This record gives sequence, structure tokens and C-alpha cells, in this order.
Amino acid sequence: MADNLKELAISVIEKEAQAVTNLKPYIDDEFLKILNLIYNSRGRLIITGIGKSAIIGQKIVATMNSTGTPAIFMHAADAIHGDLGIVQHDDVVMCISKSGNTPEIKVLVPLIRRMGNKLIAMVSNTDSYLAQHSDYIVRATVAAEACPNNLAPTSSTTTQLVMGDAIAVCLLKMRGFSQEDFARYHPGGSLGKRLYLRVGDLIDPEVKPSVKLDETIQNTIINISQNRLGATVVLDDAGSLCGIITDGDVRRMVEKGIPIDTLSAKDIMSVNPKTIDINELAVNAFSIMEKNKITSVVVLQEGRYVGLIHIHDILREGIV
Repeated sequence: MADNLKELAISVIEKEAQAVTNLKPYIDDEFLKILNLIYNSRGRLIITGIGKSAIIGQKIVATMNSTGTPAIFMHAADAIHGDLGIVQHDDVVMCISKSGNTPEIKVLVPLIRRMGNKLIAMVSNTDSYLAQHSDYIVRATVAAEACPNNLAPTSSTTTQLVMGDAIAVCLLKMRGFSQEDFARYHPGGSLGKRLYLRVGDLIDPEVKPSVKLDETIQNTIINISQNRLGATVVLDDAGSLCGIITDGDVRRMVEKGIPIDTLSAKDIMSVNPKTIDINELAVNAFSIMEKNKITSVVVLQEGRYVGLIHIHDILREGIV
């Protein structure tokens, strides 16, 4: 039984993969016309459908909105019971359906055409009512479902999803949608944080541990402990950066058996510490830490010391 189930699962994957591969010929001149229609529209992209196609439509809408193409989902059944008011004069409508012949679609299509909006059909059956009464066709044709009974929407919904992604990504490219744009639309997620959180957003401006070059080791240890960043910066009398002392430096000094009363901060500091500008992305600070196997980076603003960023500050935000 277990082997049979494994074979069935592999068969589903192979059938859906083949269905997606078979979509390549449908990226044609008609597809380009659809891209230009949506791109040049002064309105939104309204996506509608019913059943499993409606669920795919909602995902495509989410992808469009997150990549710069304003889109709204309108359920086909709800549309013919009042929600058709969602559609405005300049909107483009895309209707998703495998068969293109469901009763709700046959009622909805004439209403949309009467309103004068351009209608795109994403459909498997190009001889269907939907395909024959649309201005443009996105072909998501499948020979059969991956379901053994050729009933459950599997390959058909996968091809719809892929064609929706193809349209969304092409529109993204046409709009010159950048990493900064993506961050603006995704401020709450880890991806967005990687693209917009700056070093200055994470450091506490009131916590700037530092000692002078001739500070005693005892006071240096107290300074490190008080600020709880695992390090302190060494500055000269003019406030210029000279080095950094970490709790690891202190441990190594103790391990060597050197009396602390014979040393000062300048004797155990690491010179040329790793630094980063306050306006740099926080993820770049993490890259410096990871590359150099350190846990803190000195933060500068116009060349002056303004604080330390610790690896815990970055991990706490879920950036990596």
C-alpha cells in the first residue's frame, strides 16, 4: 500500500509538471497584448471565478497587489448578486475558469461586456462560452487532471496559478518594480525588513558604551557589563574611534594570567574594528558579523561613533 501511494504521489507531481511545461507555447503575441492591456489600464485588474478557480484568483490578486499591479477579487456568484458594483469604468476584468461554461460565468460575462470593460478569459477550454465571448484569452489548457479519476482540480488549478504568476512577474518587470518598492508593500514580513530596516532603526541612541585609551581594565569590564552589549568602544580624547574591546578580549587576557592592574584599555583593544554607517541596511550589518565571526559592529554617523549594533538586535527583528 505504501509503495502504491508513493507511486501515486510521484505520478501527480509528474503530471502537474508536464502540464506546466505544456504552457510554454501559450506565451505568444496574445499574451503580450494582455500584458500591455493591464499595464496601460488606468483602472484596476478585477479577477473573478468560482470554485477552485476562485481560490486561485484570490492568490493571483494577492501577488498582483504585492508587486505593483492594483487588483481586486470578485467572486462570480457574488458578482451576479450585487458585487458587480466593484467593477469601475476603467477596470480590466479577468475571469478564471477551467471549463468556461459554468452557469455563473454564463450569467456574468454578458453583464461585464454590457458595461464596456475589456474581458480576459483564463481558460482551459478555448471552445467554451467564456473563451468565445472574451476579448483576450490566457490559455491554461490541460489534457487531464492529475487526479486518478480526472475529476478533482489539480493540474488545471496549477496551470492557472502558473499563468497568473507569469503575468504578475512580467508586469513587475514592465513597471520597473524595485526592491525598495517591494519593501514598501511588505513592511511587516521578514523579506520587507531585510529591505527597509536600517542600522539606525535598531540601535539605542542612548546606549553608546565607550572608554578612553588609558581607562583601567577594571573600569572597562564594568562598562562592558553595564551596557550589556558584550563590548565597548575605545575612543581618544577627541572622540575618534581607536578600537573595540569585547568580553572575549577580557577572557583571553585573564586566561594569559596578566594582572589587570598593569594594563589599560589600549593594551587589549582590537584596532581597526568593523564599522557600518547608521544609514546602511541592518541585514548588511549581519553580513559583516557572519563573515568576520563577530557579534557586534561599530556604528558611525558621518565618521563619528554613535553606537553598537549587536547580533541580537538583528535576530530579534527576524531579519535573518
